[in-house]
Amino acid sequence: MSKIYQALQERILVLDGAMGTMLQQYNFSEADFRGDRFKEYPSSLKGNNDLLSLTQPKAIAEIHQKYFEAGADIVETNTFSGTTIAMADYNMENLVYELNYESAKIAKQVANEFNLKEPNKPRFVAGSIGPTNRTASMSPDVNDPGYRAVTFNELRIAYKEQVEALIDGGADLLLVETVFDTLNAKAALFAIEEVKEEKKVDIPIMLSGTITDASGRTLSGQTAEAFLISVSHIPLLSVGFNCALGANLLQPHLEAIASKTHFAISAHPNAGLPNAFGEYDESPEEMGAQIEEYLKKDLINIIGGCCGTTPEHIKVISDIASKYEPRPIKELAL
Repeated sequence: MSKIYQALQERILVLDGAMGTMLQQYNFSEADFRGDRFKEYPSSLKGNNDLLSLTQPKAIAEIHQKYFEAGADIVETNTFSGTTIAMADYNMENLVYELNYESAKIAKQVANEFNLKEPNKPRFVAGSIGPTNRTASMSPDVNDPGYRAVTFNELRIAYKEQVEALIDGGADLLLVETVFDTLNAKAALFAIEEVKEEKKVDIPIMLSGTITDASGRTLSGQTAEAFLISVSHIPLLSVGFNCALGANLLQPHLEAIASKTHFAISAHPNAGLPNAFGEYDESPEEMGAQIEEYLKKDLINIIGGCCGTTPEHIKVISDIASKYEPRPIKELAL
């Protein structure tokens, strides 16, 4: 645990880019997603990217390798949808522990290879914990505002299974990301604290919200500062934002929290906004120039990429980040 804190004091750490963007380049078919093991599975499985850790582990390892080679210090496990709640779409709730465990194991094996080659630059594995496809704060039914598709306790139980498997598989830290509803995130954080206590482990936690539009709020209605305040009771390694916006549009929200917390600040924005076809056009150089503005203003400790970003983007970001000192992490004078 101390290694990542030490690394944060020394330099700006680089997170990887988009797993989904890279997997699209493989053009995996339904048969590829199924592999031999799930050949006769009754549900359609194409699009279940987390399953590829079981059916196409070489591709997942290759993607982690490319991001480390591009300069990433931290790679995320292929587990963004690794809860029983999200896996219910594919009738694969019973595979959740295995999916998370194997995903963490794959990433850790690749990280260990790089740590052997370059012991002076430690590589870390972040267990990716997505928001699920349900929200605890809002009703999905406009005719019944009091209805909830999921409860806090259901989320807690689902996240707990994921967290246990990620830790058992070798994750060095946990990344609760793309938080659109802080109540979902609180269920994840509660589950993590439970697991830490039960396993007698202390694992660093990164938390990353998502600002969904120009209003500067999360989907459940919080401003960046309100989001920060509502999660600051948990001892976090870092807090920040990812997804939804490009780097330039994310900057004001990072500015809103950077001076108000002693946590490290992270960001992994999209490669711009999606075009009419849902694709991301921002080049590594364009994105790098925008991210350099964060660094000039001392806003960032951990930087990476979300939708549309590739190892090429991470290489440029890594090269730029190496020229700057990290944002000082110090206790606030309250």
